[in-house]
Amino acid sequence: MRAIFNRPGPAWRTAALAGAALLMAGCRPSPVAPPRPVARLDPAAVDGERALGEVAALVALGLRDAGTPGAAAAADHIRGRLRAVGVEAEIEEFEDETPFGPRTFRNVVGRLPGRGEGLIILGSHFDTKRGMPDGFQGANDSGSSTGLLIELARVLRAGPVLGPEIRFAFFDGEECLIQYGPRDGLHGSRHMARALVDRQRARDVLAVLVLDMIGDRDLTVMIPRNTHPDLARALFAAAAEEGVRERFRLSPTSILDDHAPFLQAGMPAALLIDFEYGSGPGRNDYWHTAEDTLDKLSAESLTLVGRVVVRFLNGFLH
Repeated sequence: MRAIFNRPGPAWRTAALAGAALLMAGCRPSPVAPPRPVARLDPAAVDGERALGEVAALVALGLRDAGTPGAAAAADHIRGRLRAVGVEAEIEEFEDETPFGPRTFRNVVGRLPGRGEGLIILGSHFDTKRGMPDGFQGANDSGSSTGLLIELARVLRAGPVLGPEIRFAFFDGEECLIQYGPRDGLHGSRHMARALVDRQRARDVLAVLVLDMIGDRDLTVMIPRNTHPDLARALFAAAAEEGVRERFRLSPTSILDDHAPFLQAGMPAALLIDFEYGSGPGRNDYWHTAEDTLDKLSAESLTLVGRVVVRFLNGFLH
């Protein structure tokens, strides 16, 4: 906005003009328009049944471990689903070193332009663990977060345009081949974090929120210790606003997941994960086994997490 100043004149002339203006206005101040309400996303727009349907369509493709035709087919499928809900999407193909030599990875990235500055990244990995038997679904890890992220893309595309740009990042190569290290695991997220730094966009990032294993019928969402504290507080506040605060806990430990490369690069990042995915309380014995199937998931859990994410995003509209 550019300020405009009148040329200075005699004081009596200024006073006379002011008096005339008051008389013309009936000695009443001009009405002030009320502030325009801030457009907000509607948490109730999140449809867990739709999200579960997206999970089912993904797992029907079969194994999708990184660097295989199955992963390539999954990337094509996700790009198509994003475009189907009206979100601009592309596949970012890159090569990275692994314990077995160079391998090709494919991130899928959807973008919703904002009306102001800043960037928010919502992330999920879509690959499955190497060495799983034929018929392995990976319904919760990584189907649940991928299906919900596609549903969130639909909701955000249909809602009001937000201030910051929203980026939907579907990471390839989260799973390690042997053991997590500089050349094993987190390939897609490390690639994106490096690109943001190289393009001098890391400073624009307001938040990176990664979802993983969030569809369990018996849902207990963990926020790990290695989460940016401001984002942890915002997520707990969003859960309280949704009335589900008791389902969200602070993990006593750090967790290595796709949010970590962004944190290491100086960007605020957070993770939502249910790492108690098993046959009883506190157990995780369905993880990376043939028991990770669609029947273990629920639309209610996907709805709950999706609505908390929407409330979290609404916090950036002020």
